[in-house]
Amino acid sequence: MADDPRASTAARPLAVVALAAALAACGGPASDHRVVVSNEWAGTVSVIDGASLEVVRTIEVGARPRGIQASPDGLVFVALSDTDQQAQGDEDAIVAVDVASGRVVARYEAGSDPEQFALSSDGRRLYSANEDAGTASISDRDSRQVLTTLVVGIEPEGVGISPDDRWVYVTAETSNTVSVIDTAEERVVSNFLVDPRPRAAAFCSAAPRAFVTAEIGGTLAVVDTETHRVLGTVDLGDAKPVGIATSADCREVYVANGHAGSVSVIDPEALEVVATIPVGKRPWGIALSPDGSRLYAANGGSDDVSVVDLAARRVIATVPVGERPWGVAVVPAAEVPP
Repeated sequence: MADDPRASTAARPLAVVALAAALAACGGPASDHRVVVSNEWAGTVSVIDGASLEVVRTIEVGARPRGIQASPDGLVFVALSDTDQQAQGDEDAIVAVDVASGRVVARYEAGSDPEQFALSSDGRRLYSANEDAGTASISDRDSRQVLTTLVVGIEPEGVGISPDDRWVYVTAETSNTVSVIDTAEERVVSNFLVDPRPRAAAFCSAAPRAFVTAEIGGTLAVVDTETHRVLGTVDLGDAKPVGIATSADCREVYVANGHAGSVSVIDPEALEVVATIPVGKRPWGIALSPDGSRLYAANGGSDDVSVVDLAARRVIATVPVGERPWGVAVVPAAEVPP
């Protein structure tokens, strides 16, 4: 279950946003992208320019925006959950946002409480975890309807899809399982155990591997996606691992450590942590810049985004966003008026 939105919010600290000249000195990437952040309590998404590292637009989306993904056609999809978590409500949906125009352009059924989801590589299918129902929904982008509902583990949350679109992994935080969906057959074909409270799943694009974080277990599981078996785990100590991102070659895996206030850099072959980078309070969702040189961490406890230079292994800027930022997606630069 996500952090209770009724809990008290820490006062927003003064954020330090690095100047363009300082970023250039650090070898920062060109302005080829926008960073889009879902703000759970504010009901908005913030759009950050990749060069100036300033918020250039705030878009109202409503409800509780959490899971966020970029689609191949440049739109950003955002999962919305009704404030009543006991049953499907009118606000439960996934919406498509045109970042350039600042408008919600489509709305899709996705079952109840779709906290996280994955998109197929062509953007035509949405695979959502319905946390309060113990199911996963498969939605069609053309009809905007749910095609199939599958029973998975208890309190499903994280969703990851393989690069070839063959498998979808759905983590379940109470049963400590990962359900394996065969996308061609649209059914669950396997389940496997991981450490307590699995949060997120991510696949490697360079090898038959996937990674699953376990928040209470304090571990990252490395999974063989051909056999759907755990090959080994990485002990993250006192960290509370949640969100995941991987380098393009999968030689490094990055894990947001939630209430530990840090991001771990992991060597998945050696099964060891090679660096720990302090960021803001309660980092949750993370994403990489297109060139892989920067990591963006949404800090739900400090209402900001940490910008990490991965070569230097340090935060180079902190960008204030909306209340309780949750997820991060990166999209190509577009004309976004101030």
